[in-house]
Amino acid sequence: MRRFLIGHSLCKSLMMTEIAIYDMDRTITRVATYTPFLLHAARRRAPWRLLLMPFALLAMLAYGARLIGRGRLKEINQALLLGRRVAPASLTGVVADFAGRTVAANVQPGALRRIAADKAAGRRLVLATASYRLYAAAIAERLGFDDVIATDSVIGRDGRIRAKIDGENCYGPAKLRMIEAWLAREGLDRAACRIAFYSDHVSDAPVLEWADEPFAVNAHEPLLRLARARGWPTLDWR
Repeated sequence: MRRFLIGHSLCKSLMMTEIAIYDMDRTITRVATYTPFLLHAARRRAPWRLLLMPFALLAMLAYGARLIGRGRLKEINQALLLGRRVAPASLTGVVADFAGRTVAANVQPGALRRIAADKAAGRRLVLATASYRLYAAAIAERLGFDDVIATDSVIGRDGRIRAKIDGENCYGPAKLRMIEAWLAREGLDRAACRIAFYSDHVSDAPVLEWADEPFAVNAHEPLLRLARARGWPTLDWR
C-alpha cells in the first residue's frame, strides 16, 4: 500500500505543469522601467517632448493625491512623452535599444541565476508585469521567457498604438485575473499546475497568496511583514 501511495504521488508530480512566474520591475530589474522607457523613447524620437515633463510631474502629483488611478497616470504620461497615436514600426529600434540596455545594466544578478535555474528545471517561464507589453516583451525575450502577461495598449483601426490601456492595468488584483485568463487561454488546468511566483511588492499579495511557491524578492517593508506573517521565503537578488 505504501509503495502504491508513493508511486501515485510520484506519477502525479510528473504530470504537473511546472510554471515560474516573475514580476519585472524591482524584482528582476534594479529600478522600474516605465518612466525610463518613456524618457528613452522621447529622447530618441522627439526630444521636444521632454519639455512636457512638468505636466507628467503634475499627473504624478494627482496620482499621489488619489485624484487619478495608476492606469490613468500611465495613459497621461504615455500621451505626453510617446504620443497619443504611434506607428509600431517607429518604435522597433527604440524598443530593441531599450531592452538591450535594460538587460545589460538593469537586471539583478540573482534574478539571472534564478531564471537560469528555473529554465534548467524545465519550468515554463512567464513574465507578469504592470509594464507595457510593447517593451516588456522585448526584455522577456532577451531573458529567455516563454510567455508574457503585461499591460496592453489599445491598437486603433489605423494600426497605431493609442495612449490608452486595452483591458486592465496588470497590477494588484488585476494581475491575478490576467494570469488566470492566460492559464485558460493556454488550456492549463490550475489544479494540474505547480506555480512559483516571485515579486518585490505587496501589491502582488493576491498572486503570492494564490501561488504554490510564493517568494518575496528584494522586498520592501510592507511585503517583508506580510511574508513573515505568512511564512513565505524571502530572497535577495541584489
